[in-house]
Amino acid sequence: MFIQTEATPNPATLKFLPGRDVLPGSTLEMKEPADAARSPLAQRLFAIDGVTGVFYGSDFITVTKSAGEWQHLKPAILGAIMEHYLSDAPLLAEGGEAEAPGEEFFEDADAETVDTIKELIETRVRPAVAMDGGDITFRGFREGVVYLNMKGSCSGCPSSTATLKQGIENLLRHFVPEVEEVRPV
Repeated sequence: MFIQTEATPNPATLKFLPGRDVLPGSTLEMKEPADAARSPLAQRLFAIDGVTGVFYGSDFITVTKSAGEWQHLKPAILGAIMEHYLSDAPLLAEGGEAEAPGEEFFEDADAETVDTIKELIETRVRPAVAMDGGDITFRGFREGVVYLNMKGSCSGCPSSTATLKQGIENLLRHFVPEVEEVRPV
């Protein structure tokens, strides 16, 4: 088994590509060891000293560290991922589920605008963010402000504010004149 690694814009997060599906069609973010009860792989990863976050995408895993150098952590992380896949253990524990979409908020009168915003996020933003080891989802729209939830390597990334303001906000404002601002939730 060959596992590729890629750097992300977040220096505290590294992206691991095991060459097979991880969590197709969904995502799962675990920010602390207690969250790892949902996944045997996440339990292995959180057992590594310095690991503070695990995120599953469709075909990748991002791991966030609090301390230590990647050159020391990476072999242990690669070993945990390889062990997991070679054991044929399920990714999610019995009763463990991927993240359900959070409750959205917007006025009924804005439904058409929200549909356009969601389509732009799904087709133009999410694929680009996934390449960087993260995910972004629509949470709400109120008074010209789009609220987005950033996960994985995007959460806590030093460049996430620039991505939101100069990238996503400009894109949405270009296609949807009702959008005045984009904010993280």
